[in-house]
Amino acid sequence: MPVTASSAPTSVSRSGIVASNAYANGKRVADVSVDEAGAWARREGHLVWLGLYEPTLELLQQVQAQFNLHPLAIEDALSAHQRPKLERYGDCLFLVARTAQLVNGRIALGETHLFVGRGFVVTVRHGASASYTPVREQTEACPKLLAHGEDYILYAILDYIVDNYAPVLETIMAEVEGIEDCVLKRELLQSEVERLYLLRRDLLRLRTAVVPLVEVCRKLEHDEMVAIDEEMQPRFRDVSDHLRRAQDEIDALREVLAFAFEASLMLGQAQQTVITRRLAAWAAILAVPTAIAGLYGMNFENMPELKWQYGYYAVVAGILLICGVLYWRFKKNRWL
Repeated sequence: MPVTASSAPTSVSRSGIVASNAYANGKRVADVSVDEAGAWARREGHLVWLGLYEPTLELLQQVQAQFNLHPLAIEDALSAHQRPKLERYGDCLFLVARTAQLVNGRIALGETHLFVGRGFVVTVRHGASASYTPVREQTEACPKLLAHGEDYILYAILDYIVDNYAPVLETIMAEVEGIEDCVLKRELLQSEVERLYLLRRDLLRLRTAVVPLVEVCRKLEHDEMVAIDEEMQPRFRDVSDHLRRAQDEIDALREVLAFAFEASLMLGQAQQTVITRRLAAWAAILAVPTAIAGLYGMNFENMPELKWQYGYYAVVAGILLICGVLYWRFKKNRWL
């Protein structure tokens, strides 16, 4: 289950190190420094899990020296803004995943870069990302699973990242449903239309983070780039299923937002059409007395009905009759 956490870690040292632990047979055996992490990782049956948050170049160079990481991967991990991907540098895997959190009602995307090799896992987090402390605690509580080594840690982190997409989508879905209910009741306000546009744009950004990660999990599941423990492969398949479900929800939400936006425009146009019809109908009705009054205001000398005793009453009655007939016809045709 996803765990709600702030985007900035609570236990980050000034150097950018969140945690650095050594494990043996699924159990933590020591807290190690970066300078001795490589030596621990090379011990038979040992595993080092190093967590970093927005590290400096100097710190990454230290990590590179300890685990013999490729310079291009170090460059990517430092600069961030990478597309989700899986690359292999020698015996080391370099994986990029995008994280998501809601910040002030907007989807904020972060990044997690993972270096996975024999005897070590290094996570580098940037931007909006929940702390992986719950993942570390969960894995340490299951020594039997943690004994699978790097494969299980990689799975646990990916699963945690994907699970944290769910609360973001649920919050947006609740907001979208509220807006959708308002669409058919009234014309949306300008602020609500702007919110629809921002939500749809944020969902598009989230989709670009989710879709490539499906391919990453597929490669891990089918053993295309590295030998994954057979017992772990179904777990990566499960992560892929969750990603596809998130992708379907994103696509569905974007369609609903598009429908709400189009429906709002259509309702606005329909309302304008109704108002235009009403104005046209009243203009036609008022044109009758205006025309007749204008005719009698032309001051002709030879207008026999001017000297007729009942001329005034006949003209007024004629105006009322014609206006009444026009009003009845417009009302029948639902123009009024």
